[in-house]
Amino acid sequence: MTDIRENPAAYAVIKGNKDYPGIEGRVDFYDTYGGTLIAVSVHGLPKGSGESSYGFHGFHIHAGSSCTENEQGEYASADGHYNPKNTVHPAHAGDLPPLLENEGSAWMAVYTGRFFPEDVVGHTVIIHEKADDFRTQPSGDAGKMIACGEITIWE
Repeated sequence: MTDIRENPAAYAVIKGNKDYPGIEGRVDFYDTYGGTLIAVSVHGLPKGSGESSYGFHGFHIHAGSSCTENEQGEYASADGHYNPKNTVHPAHAGDLPPLLENEGSAWMAVYTGRFFPEDVVGHTVIIHEKADDFRTQPSGDAGKMIACGEITIWE
């Protein structure tokens, strides 16, 4: 990749679950520098309050392939964190920095050498209701999955 103006290698359209239908956004995955540049833009996030969140929301790649909700509005088919090397949290390949909402919106770009875009195509990206504590096993005690996107190759 020579310029961020190129099309991403993969992307996911983010949509909130039935309890958070106003969440919308997009995550782009760029193949670069021996890894992946991830750029996310999302709005409609619940505003942070209380010591459990402070406006941070867990943000992870999950191993499942679908954002299908069950009757409780949970993404049971999203499965656990993407973890092809079977490591402990927060060393999963799918463990990413949290999103920080500001007036319901968040934007972030982060580089990871833990995977290439083609490795995560067919998986899901999840936004959680709370911050990831980076300690609790197996997934950081980030609370409910409130938004999901299926990662698709850019065509």
